[in-house]
Amino acid sequence: MRRTPLLDLARILNEVIPQAHYVGGIVRSSLLKRQSSDLDITLPPEDVKPAALELSRRLKAASFEMDAEFGVWRLVTHKDKIQIDLTAYQGKDLKADLLRRDFSFNALAYPVSALPQIEITPHPDGTARVILKRLQRKNIVDVVGGLQAVADKVIDENNPHVFKEDPLRMLRAFRSAAELGFSISPRTLAQIKKDRALINQPAGERVHEELERLFATSKAYENLLLMDSCGLLTALFPELEAQRACAEVYYGKGGVLKHTLDVFKRMEYLLDHLQKAFPKYAAKLAPIARHKALYKMTALLHDIAKPATAKKVGDRLRFFYHEERGAKMAKTVLERLHYSRADIRLICAMIGEHLRPSNLASNDVITDKGAYHFFRDLGEASVPMLLLCWADYTSYVTDAQLRRIMPKSGERLMSIARAQQTANVGKTLRHMQVLTLLLHKFFDQPKKVQPTRLITGRDVMDALSLPPSPKIGEILEAVSVAQVEGKIASRQDALDFLKTLDLRAQHIK
Repeated sequence: MRRTPLLDLARILNEVIPQAHYVGGIVRSSLLKRQSSDLDITLPPEDVKPAALELSRRLKAASFEMDAEFGVWRLVTHKDKIQIDLTAYQGKDLKADLLRRDFSFNALAYPVSALPQIEITPHPDGTARVILKRLQRKNIVDVVGGLQAVADKVIDENNPHVFKEDPLRMLRAFRSAAELGFSISPRTLAQIKKDRALINQPAGERVHEELERLFATSKAYENLLLMDSCGLLTALFPELEAQRACAEVYYGKGGVLKHTLDVFKRMEYLLDHLQKAFPKYAAKLAPIARHKALYKMTALLHDIAKPATAKKVGDRLRFFYHEERGAKMAKTVLERLHYSRADIRLICAMIGEHLRPSNLASNDVITDKGAYHFFRDLGEASVPMLLLCWADYTSYVTDAQLRRIMPKSGERLMSIARAQQTANVGKTLRHMQVLTLLLHKFFDQPKKVQPTRLITGRDVMDALSLPPSPKIGEILEAVSVAQVEGKIASRQDALDFLKTLDLRAQHIK
């Protein structure tokens, strides 16, 4: 990507607001040689609005007041789409402002008057990324050891009140740790444990955004475990707490919650290693699998109803209809977090039907008709659900076992009898082979699972002299099944097939 130094931006900022400071994320990210999505600048309250209006004129930028109470204005340049946030001191001066920030590595400032080089990089999403270059250590304002925190790669609370002032900062600590590869200090973890009950105070949209960013990383699983050790995970998702003591005899210590986190771990691995899991279909799956945060949330919620549906039958613990009830419970959680209706629909469809591939796998032969019904019924959720099922099935084997059987998942489907000879490993491998077979039918034999309709409902009514009714849909479905099974291949075949149907039957098959 082309990088362009924009020397005029630093100069113009210095001319208009020489008393201001770059603060927070832009300073920390620049020290780490990481780009930022915006320039955060703080200055005296009385200077914010005049500065915003003047900079808007000088930089040819759109400007608007984001928060009148806290004195926040945002500017976005028309040409380069650079975002600049101007914020009034939170406190009487710069030092007071820095002391009120969340973590020590964000309590850093750099004078606008020191004229750092501002480097701008166009981003594929149409915005810009920025970084401050040529920062001089002597000019960095550090009142709480932020420079040392950056050097040590540690996230440390700025003061004991940071989470009470904004509970979302607890979640931000884990998100930042995942994005930056930092650790969280013991005293910060201890404070999160004390304040964890406050996490339900922030608006659902803000929590959703933090979770999206956390789950988009490749370190979400390890931070989820850390969140659980602090009690934050189940404070945020109280519906998961009942999983902890449920089915320990089956899943081991931690019960269903342990299984849930194992599935989350496998989902994270799969999304980062599609080539290893599905070498033949990795390229085709990549556009679907890019929604990492969505699939990890699905993994987290997929067995949410198991405790509520657990029932002992003989010497076995069963979870009847946990998938259907789980979809309803997940919908409530997702609405609380203000997920979009489209995302809720997709996630709940995946959860509500996640036993379907396993049901198919209970047959020694996966027929074209069975595959057709699967993809027809699941629609847009069908292929994403295969990713969830891969994560679910592989959670029952160790890392070493998974590495050993993954190369065999593309081989011919083993028999149920053979799979049973090696207990969990054999059963898991066979399920993985079923998933690969379904992907083969979807990507390589689309006419088998998504046949092009040969005739319309009007054709059926005209050919059979039938009035409009639900039976027309049944007849069209019978035609599609015959097409999938290779019995018909043309419009005329379909019309001839209609004459063979028993229209007096209660249901057309």
